[in-house]
Amino acid sequence: MAFFPPEIEDMVIAMTNLEASRRRPSIHGWNPMGRVEFRAYVGLLILAGVYKSRGEACESLWDSESGRPVFRAVMTLKTFRAYSSALRFDDRETREARRLDDRGRYDKVAPIRSVWDGWCARLPVMYRPGPEVTVDERLVPYRGRCPFRQYMPSKPARYGIKIWVLCDARSSYALKMQLYAGKPDKLGPPEKKLATRVVMDLTEGLAPGHNITCDNFFTSRELATKLFRERGHTLLGTLRMNRPEIPRELRCSKGRPVGSAEIAVLDGDPDEGIPYAVVMSYVPKRNKNVLLLTTCSRYLTCSQSLPPPRLSESKPPMVIHYNRTKGGVDNLDKVAGTYSCRRKTSRWPVALFHNMVDVAAYNASVLWRATHLDWMSGKLNKRRLFLERLGRALVLLMIEGTRQPPGTVLPGPRANRDEPRDSPVKRQRCRVCPRSKDVKTKAVCCICHAHVCSRCALTYCPTCATGPMPAARWESVT
Repeated sequence: MAFFPPEIEDMVIAMTNLEASRRRPSIHGWNPMGRVEFRAYVGLLILAGVYKSRGEACESLWDSESGRPVFRAVMTLKTFRAYSSALRFDDRETREARRLDDRGRYDKVAPIRSVWDGWCARLPVMYRPGPEVTVDERLVPYRGRCPFRQYMPSKPARYGIKIWVLCDARSSYALKMQLYAGKPDKLGPPEKKLATRVVMDLTEGLAPGHNITCDNFFTSRELATKLFRERGHTLLGTLRMNRPEIPRELRCSKGRPVGSAEIAVLDGDPDEGIPYAVVMSYVPKRNKNVLLLTTCSRYLTCSQSLPPPRLSESKPPMVIHYNRTKGGVDNLDKVAGTYSCRRKTSRWPVALFHNMVDVAAYNASVLWRATHLDWMSGKLNKRRLFLERLGRALVLLMIEGTRQPPGTVLPGPRANRDEPRDSPVKRQRCRVCPRSKDVKTKAVCCICHAHVCSRCALTYCPTCATGPMPAARWESVT
């Protein structure tokens, strides 16, 4: 919950309760949400991801035979569906007034802007990254209506919400995230130098001396100069063939042996903030070369070319360095998707919230394993065990709050149990009787408003009902 501080919790809870209060007729099975209920709801999402139940129907999760007992012990299926239906992150009646920012630009992320910004601000606070960091893009799968949905055929999901990510290359801890909402104006021109602006935004506040690894969408001589001059970082990444800084002799790959590498050093002036840069042309396959650019000092050399290595030798050190640090964000995608809590939804803010829970759970596992080095030593499924314990810890308060002596009706998670019910009482199945008997009743408990038949209900006098019942009297009644 360090990634969801109390101010974010209270905001989501207040907006969810506000949305439920405006529904007419009221949501079936609704109980006002508090912090205990919100954490229990998030815990059930995490447990559903641990059990690989992302595409499984909720009825099977709550089923008494094929489901999991922890879901039925925390809350009813109706309550879980009611929370999912009313989950909101802002007031929709004041949304249009908040869409225009200080610069007069239209904010497409207004339905979740406050929660998203507060959550992103918590990511870099609790982790100090290593010397190697990675910048890349992620795609949150979503095929519904969204004003900034992207189509990326190279991604497995193809359709979704694009997010720029800065993460640690070694642990894949997500340090910074920036949502890509497309062009501010549909009729206006596209943003110029988008890649440079994204990398500079993500590296803001990062201590100098880091090496930034990125792919050919971001890498350029201009970006390397700005990172060196304004942030004190070095750059390593692949280059596109149309970059003007590539020497002509490095573009051709025909006739070169497989495994050969040639380099060229681009002049610079460190005193003026222009670093020296090395451009390498490596031939991994016949008639195909890969271009890389770096400003790391260990790759600077005065020679303009390298002798072609023998086939028995390994790849050049620059290529090995790039392959070792390029997959930070891709690994984050893999581990977050393995036990994802993503559920089917028609609202893109909820899909983004599910992704926030996945990333926060993974970051929490990185922090836990970094501070508890001997935890679960020898186990190969540490992350799954951590997520399972995390989900059970979040729902524990909800379970303990509903425990009562045997024979009593379990109270529901209502925040104000003394408030009268808005809708008339309907006949429902008794909560205490077995489902096989299918006993229907209109009688409800005056405390938790759960349906209970006359055979299961207990009779108290007004004096005993207002005070705690002694254990001896409880045994005599039961």
